[in-house]
Amino acid sequence: MKNDKFSYKTKGFDQVNSLKSKIKDFGNLIKSKRLIILLTIAVIGIIVLLGYSYKTKDSYKQSIENNYNMAFCQLVDNVQDVEVYLAKALISNAPESGTETLTYVWREANMAQTYLSMLPVSSSELENTAKFLNQVSDYSFSLSQKTIDNKELTQSDLDNLGKLHEYSVNLKNTLNQLSVDLNDGRITWSELTSDTGPALAKEVSNISKDSFGTVEENFHEYAGLIYDGAFSEHLTNPEHRGLTGEDIDEKSAMEIAINFWGADKIKEIKCDGITENTSIIAYNFSAKSVDGDAVWISVSKKGGHIVSANSNRNVNAEIISQENIDKIVEDYLNNKGFPNMKKTYFSKNNGVETINYAYEQNGVICYPDLIKVKIAMDNGEILGIETSGYLNSHTERNIPNAVITKDEAISKINEKVDVLAIDMAVIPTEFQTELTCWEIKGKVEDREFLVYVNIETGKEEDILVILNSAEGTLTM
Repeated sequence: MKNDKFSYKTKGFDQVNSLKSKIKDFGNLIKSKRLIILLTIAVIGIIVLLGYSYKTKDSYKQSIENNYNMAFCQLVDNVQDVEVYLAKALISNAPESGTETLTYVWREANMAQTYLSMLPVSSSELENTAKFLNQVSDYSFSLSQKTIDNKELTQSDLDNLGKLHEYSVNLKNTLNQLSVDLNDGRITWSELTSDTGPALAKEVSNISKDSFGTVEENFHEYAGLIYDGAFSEHLTNPEHRGLTGEDIDEKSAMEIAINFWGADKIKEIKCDGITENTSIIAYNFSAKSVDGDAVWISVSKKGGHIVSANSNRNVNAEIISQENIDKIVEDYLNNKGFPNMKKTYFSKNNGVETINYAYEQNGVICYPDLIKVKIAMDNGEILGIETSGYLNSHTERNIPNAVITKDEAISKINEKVDVLAIDMAVIPTEFQTELTCWEIKGKVEDREFLVYVNIETGKEEDILVILNSAEGTLTM
């Protein structure tokens, strides 16, 4: 009996032990699965982290590329401005004008140095270029101080400016070519930062080492100096002299927009609201033409004048002659109520020509009264017009009689200028006033200029550089 009891107890212990063993095995299984899960989660986490790191690295790389591109574009613009202002300084014949122009050279050269330092090339690689920008900055500043004291520039000063200008032309042309190479993918910033890739400095410094050496020799005396289109930027007149008439409502403005573009050409139109935070308060309309092209028209609240109208479409050919284009636009302006407009400057881009017109009053060009017209060169369709300059400034002016004759005006400009033509013109100023001047078109070597001499005082008021190319004629 005792044995049976003992056997029963032993069997019970075996069952308990067996149960404990199974529980232990189950626990081990759970731990094993948990480990697998944890490992899986860890692997997924690593993959996600690597992916995020790669994406972040790629995004960071793109951000750096964008910064390099921005700095390079600014450098190109600043160097171009340095070249243009140096060209103006070479023909300026008035201390006041010379002071302003030389100050601009100093400013633009300083900005160019700043953006040059942001590029991924070592300072030693671009030492000559940086040195040139520093010298042209210092030298132009020193000459501007000289002209402030009403001292004329000596022939030596002008010779030095000429050498600086010559190098700036070469530098500008090389940077422009590098810009094309970068945009076309022939050169990348990653190549420029590597030891094996083509060096930006090599391209730039090889422009003209000899000419730079000559420039450098002329500035030893300044080595110790340390210094901590036309008129479009001046066409906002607060009087809005061309903005005549009473205020109109949205319905009337829509009718004006439809009639201006052509009721037979508009399929549908809607108002996008009114723009008030601009010089001209206007109703804005978006429309669709019968050909399916998008059209945008802006009509002034005061008087219901067309402020702008624009449509974009692909132009695949340049068929119409310049003579026919000029005739089409002239007739268009007359029909739209803008008579006596004279073509001034133009540009062409992808089969579309944009032409600037200024009002002409009794033979005097009034540049503040500016209208821009956009025309397709395949069929002569008018694609756009912008009249804000005209609406801001247009009025019949009391043109003063000239105190300074044409010959006297010509005698006041730099004797190096080969005069091609002279006319009278009204020009705007940065102070929102107007001046009546003799507009003297001239040429120095292969560069054309416009020099403006006040008809009452004989003062040289402004100089513009004419940029002629296959794409058009513009001024700076």
